[in-house]
Amino acid sequence: MSAVAAAIDAAHAQGRGALIGYLPIGYPDLETSIEAAVTLAEAGVDILELGPPYSDPVMDGPVIQEATNAALEAGFRMRDTFTAVREVTARTDIPALVMTYWNPVVQYGVSRYADDLRAAGGAGLITPDITPDAAADWLAESARTGLDRVFLAAPSSTDDRLAMIVRETTGFVYTVSTMGITGERAQLDAAARALVARLREHGAERACVGIGVSNADHVRSVLEYADGAIVGTALVRALRDGGLDGLAAAARELVAGTVRG
Repeated sequence: MSAVAAAIDAAHAQGRGALIGYLPIGYPDLETSIEAAVTLAEAGVDILELGPPYSDPVMDGPVIQEATNAALEAGFRMRDTFTAVREVTARTDIPALVMTYWNPVVQYGVSRYADDLRAAGGAGLITPDITPDAAADWLAESARTGLDRVFLAAPSSTDDRLAMIVRETTGFVYTVSTMGITGERAQLDAAARALVARLREHGAERACVGIGVSNADHVRSVLEYADGAIVGTALVRALRDGGLDGLAAAARELVAGTVRG
């Protein structure tokens, strides 16, 4: 079993759902972004989702775009991804996934990227802008290296596409709660619940819901029907406004929402 799947199952054994926390690498600088990821782990987050900044972030909302733009302006380079993953995984016991758009992986070289990520201790990739039918190279390289490949499922996905996503995904299916960019929502779209049910019908063992999950009540709601909740914008905002202490407080509050009744 993958480290990501094992982390989700371990949370379940403790009577909780899993919490997956996203932070951009290099924000506000590389060293602080590493400390921030460690802070999430120490606060009780189950899985880290670390995002290399990208110049054309089609899914990112304004808070994350602001942070990634700042990281790029501060001089982020692709090699910093592996530096961050290596240092974070040396100091924590939880899996670290990299959330990356696909073009940087292709530019770096899919095989080389997989080797360097594995060497750094990374658990795998979340790839929001590529589907399994267009990812033959990544399917092969992830199988070779044992890295998880996390694909996204959206409410608009057809049953055939959902079946393919479930078949090819490892770790968990990233279940998009709403159509659109990341960010906080006053209420989560009911489509997320229906989408998880559809994924279960296609055999998904682990489905985690992201996009719009921003507080402990959202986490509790998601974990009524999903295996994990994914939080990004709220954590980036907490880091921006309150530094590492503010981030730790926000993470602890979210973790409190993972306990099932």
